[in-house]
Amino acid sequence: MKIQRTDSSGRDFRDLVQLLDADLAVRNGEDQAFYSQFNKIDMIKNCIVVYIDEIPAACGAFKKFEDDTVEIKRMYTHPDFRKRGLATAIVKELEKWAKELNYKKAVLESSLEQNEALSVYEKSGYIRIPNYGQYIGIEKSVCYEKIL
Repeated sequence: MKIQRTDSSGRDFRDLVQLLDADLAVRNGEDQAFYSQFNKIDMIKNCIVVYIDEIPAACGAFKKFEDDTVEIKRMYTHPDFRKRGLATAIVKELEKWAKELNYKKAVLESSLEQNEALSVYEKSGYIRIPNYGQYIGIEKSVCYEKIL
């Protein structure tokens, strides 16, 4: 496994995000249009791609949320590479990178329909919080935070 830091202009990151968006469109159905407006990848400076044997297998990113807080975004593992701990490795690397940049906390939003993602976040020490920002009142959304 090789973890590469990049930004949202990276081709492998963009290709994985396209697969993520297709997967979310199936999972979220008609609700996906709402979520898509908050998941643009233009100008995200902090992205990670995980490679297995030089094949882009998984990705994740964070962006500034508040002065001392980042929001974890665009987490995805290609189906051929699931159940190998890649998502956990991405979360750890994103947290490490955020701490290097002096952020103190991470928040994230996920769908209640993404059980495998929720499991990764909970095992990584994220605690469920009330839905924030645009997710307030959205029943299918669940939000988490972690002090870094």
